[in-house]
Amino acid sequence: MTEEGLVENYHSATSAQRRFADPIVFWDETLRDGEQTPGVHFSPEEKLAVAERLSDAGISVINAGIPVVSTEEAEAVRRLASAGLKAHVLAAGRTVPGDVDAVIRSGAKYIAVFVAASQVHLRYKLKMTQDEVLAASVAAVRQAKSAGLHVAFVTEDTVRAPFDFVERLYKAVLEEKADRVVVSDTVGIMTPLTFRWYLEEFRRRVKPRDWSVHCHNDFGLAVANTLTALEAGVTSPHVCVNGLGERAGNAALEEVVLALETLYGVRTGIRTEALYGISRLVEELSGVPIAANKALVGYNSFSHEAGIHTHGILANTLTYEPLQPELLGRHRQMILGKHTGKAALVEKLKERGAVASDAVLADLLRRIKEGTEAQGKEELLRFLTEYRAHFERPGVPDAEFWRMAKEAGVPGVTP
Repeated sequence: MTEEGLVENYHSATSAQRRFADPIVFWDETLRDGEQTPGVHFSPEEKLAVAERLSDAGISVINAGIPVVSTEEAEAVRRLASAGLKAHVLAAGRTVPGDVDAVIRSGAKYIAVFVAASQVHLRYKLKMTQDEVLAASVAAVRQAKSAGLHVAFVTEDTVRAPFDFVERLYKAVLEEKADRVVVSDTVGIMTPLTFRWYLEEFRRRVKPRDWSVHCHNDFGLAVANTLTALEAGVTSPHVCVNGLGERAGNAALEEVVLALETLYGVRTGIRTEALYGISRLVEELSGVPIAANKALVGYNSFSHEAGIHTHGILANTLTYEPLQPELLGRHRQMILGKHTGKAALVEKLKERGAVASDAVLADLLRRIKEGTEAQGKEELLRFLTEYRAHFERPGVPDAEFWRMAKEAGVPGVTP
């Protein structure tokens, strides 16, 4: 239902405080950061299948991966780059000449050159000074631009780095004609208010022409922070299907898109009805189950069981749904269980043209409730045990690692 006057929309009261870019350029990281989810691996064929669906849905930029990582990764990037997708295929590399060369050889026309910025990364990971990082960054951007690539410059842990260094570094790469700059909340520590301040300060100091944000979800704020960035005028949000990504993941594509479309009334150019199908495809190929209560694409997102809720939904869907499930290519479900009410039964019986008296409905309700309460949980517990075992120790098992180490000739290693 969309009748005017049934619900109030207070987003309009704050519209003057927002400056959405037009257009918003969606940059999808599912095949790079999403694949860095522990235990996840996409073959080149699988990457192409996901990329085709994302491109057809209207995604503008797809990060295919880091070619220097492996032969298979380089092949995947080459395959996507030559597939004739409507989306721009991007590949990533460190501020290292060999990484940039690998992207050039892959055939990708877009590159994301990345380096860490915070002091903790410089001291303990890179073991480089700020001046060394700046010099390597300038050289990498210059190398990529000379090869004719569209260059995005990314810093890891931007929001925990000294602002004076951030300003100096980004100004230097913009002088080398970097096309886009990316601000990263690598460990997800920003809150919306703080992030708004940071981005306004970044804009004032760096004066970016085209800029992105890359938000992680360690505190469950990735989508909120991404929307905050878009309100502040950031042109290109990084997103992942189903919120996949390192540790707790990244900003979920479907959540950012539908929030823009339905809460703000911003046209994104994304075919929203394709998003659920893409979500299910990525679930299958990644092996990471979608949480039942995951926003928008979770199995329960448009399911109703409680009697009060089903009665309201049957009268007008706006009572307990903020948007129509068809927007995502989904359908609503009325669940029959312990909390079911009579209205849901009446509606269910209509599927067969059946009508029951109040006495029969009461008896049917009793049977449903008793049947639900009597159901065992053994099957669910088996699933949970297997799920936990898979994700508590993903990747190569210890025994397999030590076998590999012995075969590789590591001294002192026994199977």
